Amino acid sequence: MNIIIAGNGKVGTTLVRLLTAEGHDLTLIDLNKNKLETTVEQYDAMAVEGNCASMPVLLEAGVRDADLLIATTGADEVNLLCCMTAHGLNQRLHTIARIRNPEYTEQIHKMRNLFALSMMFNPERQAAKEIERLLRFPGFLRRDTFAKGRAEIVELRIDEDSKLRDISLIEMYRTLRCRVLVCAVLRSGTAIVPGGSFVLREGDRIFVTAPTANLSELLKSLGIVTRRVKSVMIGGGDTVSYYLAQLLQKDRIRVRIMEKNSARCRELAAMLPDASVIQGDFSSRTELENAGLSGCDAFVSMSGLDEMNMITSLYAASRGVGQVITKLGRTSSTLLADDLELGSVICPRELCSNDIVRYVRAMGNQAGAAVSVHAIADGEAEAVEFLVDSTTRNCGIPLKELKLKPGVLLASITRGSQVEIPGGDSKMQPGDTVVVVTNRRGALLNLNDIFA
Repeated sequence: MNIIIAGNGKVGTTLVRLLTAEGHDLTLIDLNKNKLETTVEQYDAMAVEGNCASMPVLLEAGVRDADLLIATTGADEVNLLCCMTAHGLNQRLHTIARIRNPEYTEQIHKMRNLFALSMMFNPERQAAKEIERLLRFPGFLRRDTFAKGRAEIVELRIDEDSKLRDISLIEMYRTLRCRVLVCAVLRSGTAIVPGGSFVLREGDRIFVTAPTANLSELLKSLGIVTRRVKSVMIGGGDTVSYYLAQLLQKDRIRVRIMEKNSARCRELAAMLPDASVIQGDFSSRTELENAGLSGCDAFVSMSGLDEMNMITSLYAASRGVGQVITKLGRTSSTLLADDLELGSVICPRELCSNDIVRYVRAMGNQAGAAVSVHAIADGEAEAVEFLVDSTTRNCGIPLKELKLKPGVLLASITRGSQVEIPGGDSKMQPGDTVVVVTNRRGALLNLNDIFA
């Protein structure tokens, strides 16, 4: 597929990495020549220097022969003009735009046809929603939802005091009071799709499939004691912080936002009258304590600097804050974070990139295409949701009689409102929703791709 990516920032670069790995032909547009050269040297992509909203630049990038344009610049207005101009030059073109300003969200959704948008995305709002979900269920490092909220893959870390340390998965399943499946394990940076004899070790991060209704029972079975979050401190007053505060206030959670810039503090105080907005430097231990860090149930570090977020999260954890969430902007930082006690790690660009990859796969493979795609285990594995239909092979045949490709695991089957953790006698039927986990290189474009 021919894809144009307008904007060579964090999101644009992430998309280049993911889409070139899937074999698409990419052309990257940006005003910064040096950034373009760096990306082109690293990935197999073409580059055009210039304004992505300019007709001559779009023509030079091959817009008339393109299948999809993704506008990811930091300016919403530029992204909209880019998509409108590109669609005017190629009526067959699919367009995706990054829209960050909260003031634009409703009108663009209602007028998306006028703006010629196939899809819009907001990394900051998506990150806020993910953080809010984590705060609702303390104890999990991450939660990915499937089957319209009925099934989830949750992440847990095996520490030295864990009940799961040094036991096999077969032993684990025998002792738990609820039906779950360990669908992936991240050990020393490598994602493993484990079998029943696999033994869990300290430091492993495990990804567990379970019906949403079983999550509380899972935590109890593992001896993980949690309590409802009632107060949250947010370090940094960026756009994610604003969206998150809105969501938490709807949940009746008390919010404190600590922001260094006085003008931004006044803006946040006007937009969030029920939140406590504190002007201060949240990298200062003294100012954090004066703001009441130790009395909060959760701390979320939200600055634009990964290093500051990591340091402040480590401090919050050392002060006994029950739940810590760290926002990171760079993939390299997430790799460092694996060995640190940073609580849950959120990377906004990775979250939105997963949705765009799902859209691209659906474009290229309409029948049996993925409903959703979630990168797990620091991107070393994927959880892909499919709808079983009339084109799906092997329906009605017990799984124990089927042979799946190596590195592929069927993690859940949802039929109506019932979620089944698959066993040997389980069968897929048309109308089911299934979640497949894989650490294979190369995309699962169709549910039939799982069979050997």
